[in-house]
Amino acid sequence: MIGVGTSKLVLSNWKFKFSSMLGYDTESWGYSYRGEIQHNGLVCRYGSYFTIGSLVGVHLDMWTGTLQYYLNRRPLGIAFKSLKNYDLYPMVSSTAAQSSMRITCCLSQEPTLQAECLKTLQQLGAPHVFSFNYMLNKGLDDAVADIKPVEFEIPNGDRICLRVEDVSINCPLVPLGVIGVRDQRIFPTECRQRAGTYAGKLNAKISWSVNGDARNYLEKDMGDIPIMIKSDRCHLSGLSPKELVAHNEHEQEWGGYFIIKGHERLIRMLLMTRRNYPIAIKRSGWKGRGALFSDVGIQIRCVKIDQTSLSNTLHFVTDGTAKLMFVHSKLLYYIPVLMVLKSLCNHTDQHIFKKLTIGFEHDSYYIDCIQNMMRDLHREGLHTHEQCKQYLGKMFRVKFYECPQWRTDAEIADYIFKHCILIHLDNLEDKFNMLAFMTQKLFTFAQDQCKTEGADAVMMQELLLGGHLYLQVIKERLYVWLNSLRFNILKLAKTSIGFSVNQKEMTTAAKYSGRLEIVLEKFLATGNLHSPSGLGLMQDSGLTIVAENINRMRYMSHFRAVHRGSFFQEMRTTEARQLLPDAWGFICPVHTPDGTPCGLLNHLTMNCIVTDIPSEDKLQNILITMSDLGMIPITNTESVTSFKNYYVTQLDGKVVGYVEHKLAQKLVNNLRALKIKNQIPNTLEIVLVPVKKTPGQYPGLFLFTGPARMMRPLYNLRYRDIEFVGTFEQVYLDICVAQNEIYKDVTTHMEISKGSFLSNLALLIPMPDCNQSPRNMYQCQMGKQTMGTPCHSWDIQAETKLYRLQTPNTPLFRPVHYDNIELDDFPMGTNAIVAVISYTGYDMEDAMIINKSSYERGFCHGSIYKAEFIELDDANSYFCRDPSRPDLIDSLEPDGFPYVGKLIKVDDPLYCFYSADESKYVVKKFKGKEDCFINNVRKCATFHFKMKPLACITYRVPRNPTVGDKFASRAGQKGICSQKWPMEDLPFTETGLVPDIVFNPHGFPSRMTIAMMIEIMAGKSAALHGLVHDASPFKFDEENTAIDYFGRLLEAGGYNYYGTETMYSGIDGREMNAQIFFGIVYYQRLRHMVSDKWQVRSTGPTDILTRQPVGGRKRGGGVRFGEMERDSLISHGTSFLLQDRLLHCSDRTTAQMCTSCGTLLGPITLVTRIADKPNYSETKEVCRLCQNGDNIVEIQIPYIFKYFVTQLASVNINIKINCKQT
Repeated sequence: MIGVGTSKLVLSNWKFKFSSMLGYDTESWGYSYRGEIQHNGLVCRYGSYFTIGSLVGVHLDMWTGTLQYYLNRRPLGIAFKSLKNYDLYPMVSSTAAQSSMRITCCLSQEPTLQAECLKTLQQLGAPHVFSFNYMLNKGLDDAVADIKPVEFEIPNGDRICLRVEDVSINCPLVPLGVIGVRDQRIFPTECRQRAGTYAGKLNAKISWSVNGDARNYLEKDMGDIPIMIKSDRCHLSGLSPKELVAHNEHEQEWGGYFIIKGHERLIRMLLMTRRNYPIAIKRSGWKGRGALFSDVGIQIRCVKIDQTSLSNTLHFVTDGTAKLMFVHSKLLYYIPVLMVLKSLCNHTDQHIFKKLTIGFEHDSYYIDCIQNMMRDLHREGLHTHEQCKQYLGKMFRVKFYECPQWRTDAEIADYIFKHCILIHLDNLEDKFNMLAFMTQKLFTFAQDQCKTEGADAVMMQELLLGGHLYLQVIKERLYVWLNSLRFNILKLAKTSIGFSVNQKEMTTAAKYSGRLEIVLEKFLATGNLHSPSGLGLMQDSGLTIVAENINRMRYMSHFRAVHRGSFFQEMRTTEARQLLPDAWGFICPVHTPDGTPCGLLNHLTMNCIVTDIPSEDKLQNILITMSDLGMIPITNTESVTSFKNYYVTQLDGKVVGYVEHKLAQKLVNNLRALKIKNQIPNTLEIVLVPVKKTPGQYPGLFLFTGPARMMRPLYNLRYRDIEFVGTFEQVYLDICVAQNEIYKDVTTHMEISKGSFLSNLALLIPMPDCNQSPRNMYQCQMGKQTMGTPCHSWDIQAETKLYRLQTPNTPLFRPVHYDNIELDDFPMGTNAIVAVISYTGYDMEDAMIINKSSYERGFCHGSIYKAEFIELDDANSYFCRDPSRPDLIDSLEPDGFPYVGKLIKVDDPLYCFYSADESKYVVKKFKGKEDCFINNVRKCATFHFKMKPLACITYRVPRNPTVGDKFASRAGQKGICSQKWPMEDLPFTETGLVPDIVFNPHGFPSRMTIAMMIEIMAGKSAALHGLVHDASPFKFDEENTAIDYFGRLLEAGGYNYYGTETMYSGIDGREMNAQIFFGIVYYQRLRHMVSDKWQVRSTGPTDILTRQPVGGRKRGGGVRFGEMERDSLISHGTSFLLQDRLLHCSDRTTAQMCTSCGTLLGPITLVTRIADKPNYSETKEVCRLCQNGDNIVEIQIPYIFKYFVTQLASVNINIKINCKQT
């Protein structure tokens, strides 16, 4: 056998065995001469036999974590995946009496620069992919084991128990029975092109029993559920860049998203409260939870091993007691904490008192409160552990309807402890210890002996990853499916006499219980979550977004975005939006949008990583190591008389022991050394909160190893190596930025780079340290709105809308990070020659002039690609050109589709098909508003003949820059193209250069974008010397300025030191008196174009309620008229124009008004019948308020005013109009 293995493989065990060694256990992977691969004792057919003379190659790619074999230099495909976290060695084993082999070639290539850049880009999708892989490889098994069985009784008295035994998810494959399929695998590009969903089959094994007697398993197909791209169930997983390109993907493809009906959907990363850590919080709303409740509490968000989350809060009551809150089915319940403690474990009151007062022996108030709570419990007649437990179960039995009626009260209590209280701990003793710690912290907090921690600080937060949320949705839907199966069985039982459950009845009931594919696809397509429990979230919408591919920056930003939650957008307080100091290095300070989501939608910094689940063996080393270093285990505390000088030690929300104050720092230093050496998890977060003279955070030693935490690399000065540091951990470290800031025996860590606190997009801004901060924020937003090169596979794209810049350039002045992420493969701008001059009346402030000749040469020319899917109404219909119409030959091909490359206009034939319903050919015409070209036409394949024919037509709309289009430099200087100026009228230099863009100098002083001025000089010097300058931040300082550096380069090239030049007027040829600032700037063309926004309307639809024109260009809505337009017309004195806009062209209506009482609501029309003429009637206007009809007049008013008056009248407010009749 040939393969690889770890150093833990025990070779001596095979001394007297005659078997296949490699792959027999979990520590090795092997390929045998029989053409089989083996791992963990499982054997699978892989390739053909190899024998004497065979040349076998082993290729271990640790970048992708894949192992594949070659036989006689022919690749056999990937044999094993997910090998990234192992230290592997090549191995060969043989059971033959005599073996001989020779190594012909051994290669271990150093990674190329491109491979390092690709590795950087892979980190964008890493948190999403590894969370989904956790769900596939381990999470599903954990979740299935935790799904509560459904137990019920049918009318004949049989007790039925339903349980999910096993769940498996398969790779996306073509359904069985489809004819003519060469490869059963479905790749993502196929789903994009035919607007399909990239999904794999979910199979469930259901176990059921009758009166405890287990029956045969029920196999159920739960449907095809969406699969994350590049996860272990995706066919792109483990492919090399070259192989990705062969499957119509980009070589940098990092995955992490789903394809739902052809669109790329991404599960948002949400900021959640840190798991398994009790947080001291003050909330005024807690006072309304019950009598005597205070605003003080200890909240803990508990997360199980399968990522199920549930919050518990320990409330301080002003009578000196404490109550524990838990949630069940979105309802809150409260229990006295002493009752919970006494119900959890069979301990004496003395033991409970000792546990609660350990380390607080001198706190008389706290001791009195504990004694009073114990007395309250005895007054209720609850003296023993069994009595408390039965009382608890009896009180809550009616609320836990899912528990069958034959369960005892004690079993109901156990159910509550397992599923509702501190669910991250499985052992009741651990729950007891944790509640005791929370009680101590609560009373310390209530006495102001420790400070508020709050849930809005980044140190108290972690992320909710897509794979973890997806797992919770599947877990809950499986439980809902079990209840649906129970409902169907009971329904069948009611319809027949003497009904008993058998395999046939169970299969019938399962058939009508539904499947999961529709629910999961709808969840990802809409982002809306319909959950009975809420899954511990504060929102049920906006959980998924479209991964918009407007340009590369926009696409990248989605994968590093973290959202605080839509719940906080509606709050008037700003605490959740504030950028606190503990966010340094984890949350980018400038990459957040302005407006409503400001401070709520943030982005991770470049170096910030999201932790994965560590290996089990390294986790076990932590407790052993800590005991060796001096920690007293929680199970061995009898030898200590007083714990006043001890820190409580917790590991992932579990109290594990105590550490003496004087030993704590030494223990922490030793743990850091082991962490750096990777002997314990290198993502371990070590937080030592010290005891201080003044009240601070509650002290203790807290260790965290769980997933979804934010960490970042720092240079550890003590051990001279890289260490990953967490958000909570960072607060208690002393970190310097540069070496001159190091203080001996004080500074512990140093930043790896000065720009490590910025996100990927912020690091693309040239010299952001020379800009005003808002300008950097604007560039982070405008960079994501730029027309660029979003993809390379234009001919197979089926996106609704794509923007393309036809003539992009590479910037001459760019940061290093630009090359690190290979942004030159997806360029997004143009190097433009800019003259800073006020030359015409069209370049005031933000406006800019474009050289007309540059425009004619293709400057910033762009295109928009639009895709339209056409689905016929009937499966028997088909696309075809009408043979009886020769006039269609010039427009349509024989298959009924337009010619590729043809210019198509409004009402031109677009496609033709034969309608089976109407038994005739139907020609559909183009209804677009712009002329466009047919870029490509695709007829999409179907899996079976009953599916409706589907086709996709992609249009290309050329978009030249025009007046009103938006442009921006990378310094956040946005401007509108105000005019295209003839080149012969523009100023020119002594060398004959004419600027592409004329920029007004008044744009600099108020914006303070010094970086753009530096870029003008740097771009000019780069073009002179044939260089590319580094624009990374903090490269220059006050002594060595950028202006001096680039000025000297300009002098060396024969130009002015200050970047100015003598220019001549293009109109009369005279030399200009002023020296003109002249150079090169990388300009971006934004997607905001006049062609998409222009709007004209005379008549059209109006709103039913307000009778004003509806909004929206696509709906034929009215022209927008805002406050600034109103003020403009008022200031110009054009009152009739104002009346025309806001009355005649809006919602003019005729209304009756009583001039005597000044009301619009009083006048009514009375209809009276004429006495002598029974078929005739007369009308009369009367005011109901003054009962007089002589003073009623008709006036013209906006209808919205009449609506406003009626709304005020509904709240008993009368509007009186002062009027004078003329």
